Amino acid sequence: MKRSSPFVRLFWVALVVAAIFYLWREVPWIGRLFLPEKAATPRTVAARGDLAADEKATIELFEKAKESVVFITTSQQVRDFWTRNIFTVPRGTGSGFIWDDRGHVVTNYHVVAGASEARVRLADGRDYKAALVGASRSHDLAVLLIGVGFKPPAPVPLGTSVDLKVGQKVFAIGNPFGLDWTLTTGIVSALDRSLAAENGATIEHLIQTDAAINPGNSGGPLLDSAGRLIGINTAIYSPSGASAGIGFAVPVDTVNRVVPELIARGKYIRPAIGIEVDDGINRLAQKQLGVEGVIILKVAPGSAAASAGLEGARRTADGGLAPGDIITAVEDKAVDSVGKLFSRLDDFKVGDTVRLTVLREGRTREVAVTLQAGN
Repeated sequence: MKRSSPFVRLFWVALVVAAIFYLWREVPWIGRLFLPEKAATPRTVAARGDLAADEKATIELFEKAKESVVFITTSQQVRDFWTRNIFTVPRGTGSGFIWDDRGHVVTNYHVVAGASEARVRLADGRDYKAALVGASRSHDLAVLLIGVGFKPPAPVPLGTSVDLKVGQKVFAIGNPFGLDWTLTTGIVSALDRSLAAENGATIEHLIQTDAAINPGNSGGPLLDSAGRLIGINTAIYSPSGASAGIGFAVPVDTVNRVVPELIARGKYIRPAIGIEVDDGINRLAQKQLGVEGVIILKVAPGSAAASAGLEGARRTADGGLAPGDIITAVEDKAVDSVGKLFSRLDDFKVGDTVRLTVLREGRTREVAVTLQAGN
């Protein structure tokens, strides 16, 4: 039998050594077969020091506001096609917050719209069936009522939105995607935005923020750095349906005007002047006449507009439409659409007297109108 050469044996020895060395480095458990395992010792924890001042302030803000924020779940009744039995099925989730010590909870209209039942869960785990007190679709606001016993959570402190500045810090608390009591932070990105809601209404005066707002945040509070309510998170602008850095909130000045009406009357009575307008006709007339404003089609007899001497459009001999008065501003704030006119009037209360800028036959004049109750 022929023996292998020394070079071949050396090659195989080198190959085996290389393989063992590779496995030793790349497969951890191989080394433990040949060496006794040493006892694991914990690493020394590095000292951190105090939290930064802004971190402490944010933590304190969240801890104070968290108890006032609620988790809302809704359900609806459906009828089985075959058995005709009625079942209650989950519909969605949202957020809200305690408004007062009587158990009123404020949320978005779209959170509870179409639901047959709503339940409210507090931060301490208490769960209540809620009754709908009132809602305003045009403001995307709704008020629920729960029984909170003798220890209701403290209401969210109210702030103001008229003095908000772009760039100031904001904090949003809610339940995005069902993840309860979540805090996100950001700044006021813009003010006085308009947005078409899912129900077809146009919501005006919205606060734009880059604080992450996702489905489930709707109805939750938007707070300033003092922990005061400055808005209600209502919508996001995102093709994917997730936060893209553009969220919107109903300003607290609107909330503080509408919510007391919902609690007292179950509905919001908008201030009006008693005129008939149409957005489609208005856009067409704007192009034809080359003016920006709202064309009054008709003035209701005995209305506030009639008392102020406003005039509607007239039919011409050839069947055309001759414009009467065109409202171009409310208290020096321009209006270029029917929605903007309603929004400007909505900044006031029934009984207030407002100054309208009106264009009639090419001449501008100002008219004082006392607002009446609208539909």
